[in-house]
Amino acid sequence: MTRLAHLRRSILPTESVNETASASTIVRVPLTAVDRRRVRRRVLAPDGVELKLAFPTGTVLTPGSLLAELDGVAYVVDAAPEAVAAISPRTIQEAAAVAHAVGNLHRDFVPDDEAFLVLWDAPMELLLTRSGVPFERQTRPFHGRSGWEHET
Repeated sequence: MTRLAHLRRSILPTESVNETASASTIVRVPLTAVDRRRVRRRVLAPDGVELKLAFPTGTVLTPGSLLAELDGVAYVVDAAPEAVAAISPRTIQEAAAVAHAVGNLHRDFVPDDEAFLVLWDAPMELLLTRSGVPFERQTRPFHGRSGWEHET
């Protein structure tokens, strides 16, 4: 029997803003779910500073992750508003059924206040419409993974 467990790539943690005591100002840099996986690129912060990202492969940026600290300013990841479907199941059975269907599409089903969020796209809208579960398209921060991303 072949063991493939050793092939799993680890997710490298990034430094959190709570670990940065020397920064006097915090600038939140909004990034979408897809942008939080692109760790080698240039990002323009809201204050106009260009940040050059070069994190190791496998790094996952989460809201609160420290991008850089320059001249006493900490640049921190924030979840950017993006198109989501806010799903409001009426029963626990309906919630389980829709979570299973969303999971079969390899999408994240993220709890948020009184609804569940999934990234919106046409296939997701079709799935939710066919299932009959109440949902609404909204623009809100999404804290899950992007649609093409699988668990590693």
